[in-house]
Amino acid sequence: MEAPGNVATGQGDPVKEQADSSPINPATLQGSDEDPSAKDGEPTLHDGPSLDTTVSPEAAAKAADTGAEPNKSTESSHQSSEARKRKLDEFDETNGSSLPPRKKGVASIKPEFLIQKPAEPAGAEHVPSEKATDRRQKSKGQNTNRSFGSSRDALPLCMSRQRAPEFSPKQCQFGDVCKYEHDLRKYLKDGKRDDLSTFGGGCPVHEALGRCSAGWRCRFVGSHSEERRLDDGRHELVLLDKATDEQKATNNTQPDDGEVDVGTLNIVTASAKIELKKKKFKTEKADKYTDWLNKITDHTHGPTAVGHRESEEIKEDNDAKADNRARYIEPPFMPSEKRRLYYGPETPVLAPLTTQGNLPFRRLCVELGAQVTWSEMAMSLPLIQGEKSEWALLKAHESEVTPPGRAKAMVVDEYDNSKDLKFGAQIAGSKPWVTLKATQVLTTLCPNLRAIDLNCGCPIDLVYRQGAGSALLDSHARLEKILRGMNAVSGEVPITTKIRMGVKDDKPTALKLVERLAFGSDYSADLGLGPAGVAAVTLHGRSRQQRYTKNADWGYISECAALIKELNEKKAARVDTGMDVDPRHLPSNDGGRMYFLGNGDCFSHVDYYEHIEQAKVDSVMVGRGALIKPWIFEEIETGQYLDKSSSERLRYIEKFVRYGLQTWGSDEIGVGTTRRFLLEWLSFACRYVPLGLLEHMPPKINDRAPIFRGRDDLETLLSSDNFKDWIKISEMFLGPAHPNFRFEPKHKSNAHTEIEG
Repeated sequence: MEAPGNVATGQGDPVKEQADSSPINPATLQGSDEDPSAKDGEPTLHDGPSLDTTVSPEAAAKAADTGAEPNKSTESSHQSSEARKRKLDEFDETNGSSLPPRKKGVASIKPEFLIQKPAEPAGAEHVPSEKATDRRQKSKGQNTNRSFGSSRDALPLCMSRQRAPEFSPKQCQFGDVCKYEHDLRKYLKDGKRDDLSTFGGGCPVHEALGRCSAGWRCRFVGSHSEERRLDDGRHELVLLDKATDEQKATNNTQPDDGEVDVGTLNIVTASAKIELKKKKFKTEKADKYTDWLNKITDHTHGPTAVGHRESEEIKEDNDAKADNRARYIEPPFMPSEKRRLYYGPETPVLAPLTTQGNLPFRRLCVELGAQVTWSEMAMSLPLIQGEKSEWALLKAHESEVTPPGRAKAMVVDEYDNSKDLKFGAQIAGSKPWVTLKATQVLTTLCPNLRAIDLNCGCPIDLVYRQGAGSALLDSHARLEKILRGMNAVSGEVPITTKIRMGVKDDKPTALKLVERLAFGSDYSADLGLGPAGVAAVTLHGRSRQQRYTKNADWGYISECAALIKELNEKKAARVDTGMDVDPRHLPSNDGGRMYFLGNGDCFSHVDYYEHIEQAKVDSVMVGRGALIKPWIFEEIETGQYLDKSSSERLRYIEKFVRYGLQTWGSDEIGVGTTRRFLLEWLSFACRYVPLGLLEHMPPKINDRAPIFRGRDDLETLLSSDNFKDWIKISEMFLGPAHPNFRFEPKHKSNAHTEIEG
């Protein structure tokens, strides 16, 4: 086994102070698609009550600002140890025979950190009660139809008063019959909760933009408002505007629906969404291409009903249909005319993650080294219907439109890294017409897209029953038709797809599908259509039936990678010799090659480079591993383990909260939204086991730890899987939850009891 490289340790191990100042002995570390949140069949982390490890907001804030832990032992002796790095010698899992053997599915914790359960009296036979048995049965699976309550002001302020000075409000269009509050002082006194004191009392939105879109509704309004004395002796409440001329120019171009814009791109105006809702948005290319596909399908009645003579007539008709493309307002781009992509070992990819893959989390991951990001999966039909919630998934931060990393010595034919960007959009759809419309609308309204990815791996029942997601794995002909149509209407934006091994465990179909995507089917060849022109394929090494249980099958991924390498070589040879493959139908990548990425269970830089070296994939897509420890991208970049201290992890949470308020707003609703998505992320982050506590390396993503205490109180709190403790963490930065706020964990194993604000 190759050496894992270095370990960079964080601060805060009062139990092993001497070990923190000396190299780590390897023997002490080493002995012998996407709903990403599914836990079916996984052992639970902490099967116990909420840990009594309360950390005050003041101590947490001090820890985040100074790097010290909010407990006495670390404040006194470990403030300077956080950045020290430790070198690991090459190791083998058979060494360290003095340690207990590694157990499958269990993270081995050093004995001094384990919390032992009270021993039962001698001779006592434990018989579980019916109540306990019922509770264990109820703790399996997921909570469906979750409700999060509401976070709203007691007296909602009228929009005509929201950003106006006290004595100069805008005219309310509803006049005296308006049901919202118009008295500003009454609203500030009785209508909203007290200002938050976190972040030094400063508003994250106002600090970034020089003004706050929430106005008087902001939970930090005291930091950007004042009372001024007028010439007539009256005192007027006014908002402070410190925006620069450049910021004001940007603010003036904001959408007219009150959305926050802190470095956010791909913002679609309310008027465009209304056009979509009223079916007034033109999608002529998608409509004409769909009609063309339907005519071919109707004329041929499928590939099996076509005779030799009839096939010749179809080819002639197909040539005539190809000539008819000139009637388009703008001829559809051929795949070879699209923007070129690049994937390599230096481009680790953040997977599209349902719920957790939101803009603040992606922004944090980009800071930590993610080179390619994807939006959450958006459904095609709600997109073309103008649904605001669906279009919100396509927003990108300005850091995501910067070029991805690439080895300076690497030369890729006609690839311009300066014109490339990190962010791409993933959509799902079951029918060609709706998917093509969504593709054209996306490329028209969202100019900052690296690529558009078609999801063919989502295992969720609701998506599968609609014929989308992993249901397309059993409909290769329909999938090929959808991808070819998306290529025709997407302009210069490349088309990619993410698939699974198959629908059933014992019936993998990815090998046949990959070959079909590379060369096209015999049916499409008879019609002169060529391959679908997919620029990249990502394979998740599980079936739809597996969802996220068991380990990803990297052996099967390796087989597909070998096949794609062979197919790419055949394509290049065919093009060079002028054989039957028209190069215009091939992806625009170097030599018409189709990139291939693997996905599943990547949890460290060791896993990442092992998959690239052994499975021969171009790059690896990281999903749950990034949710548990976002700094996995930093580990990949540096080639070493990073043992993050609790204060460092708390600072990542603080950044997420700041980015959340800048994305969803700093009013009561925005604070509630930020809290909800923070809690969703913490449901994964709590699974992280600090490296300094482990007996065996490398860590495995599916290993679950017995209940343990951390190296300090904050580390213990961050490791709790009880959502009451997640609420405590959120209150460090967002204050007490709104009385009507409710949070139900997605997984029943975390829902010891229900909690309200």
